[in-house]
Amino acid sequence: MAGSLRILCKIDFPSQTVRFWDGSGPYVDANGVIYRQTILADGVIDQIEAAINAEAYTLTLTLSGIPTDISNIAWQETEDDDVIDSKVTIYIQDCDDLDQPVGAPEVMFTGLIDDVDFIDQAQAENSVSAITIYIRNRFTLRTLTSGVTLSDIDQKARSAVINPEAEPDRICERIPELVDKSIVWPAWN
Repeated sequence: MAGSLRILCKIDFPSQTVRFWDGSGPYVDANGVIYRQTILADGVIDQIEAAINAEAYTLTLTLSGIPTDISNIAWQETEDDDVIDSKVTIYIQDCDDLDQPVGAPEVMFTGLIDDVDFIDQAQAENSVSAITIYIRNRFTLRTLTSGVTLSDIDQKARSAVINPEAEPDRICERIPELVDKSIVWPAWN
């Protein structure tokens, strides 16, 4: 049983990968990968939960307290028109009672950056940035013709693209078995 959970975020910008976690100070996972601190804006946890539960097709992620060097990377990527379609991955990391990571983090959401907004704030002697990232996933673009059934093969192919690190989606596995079946209702007396 997990003592606590960590929300981890990885953004694969074209020039480098940036990792964040919602907490103070650096966070080192079980593999020695370092995540930098950030502060999630009010309501972001609810948005992440909705995205993880497939209740939302997009995710608006507002990160504040971003160090200026990281903000500058995102700004430069945006200026170069390279940030759009960068991959964003949200992980959940189980931790023990001493807040030490247990096992590998689990991929919970994968999407692509659709747009980015920047807000810089001066505080005492340094500058702190807030970045709002608008993220879409594959379901944003998903359309089916009315009356068409999603096949198992299509769903597994889609899940491999959406979340390549996870097991294939098995939600439609039994669809072929149901094609020639009929539902018999019980005869109540």
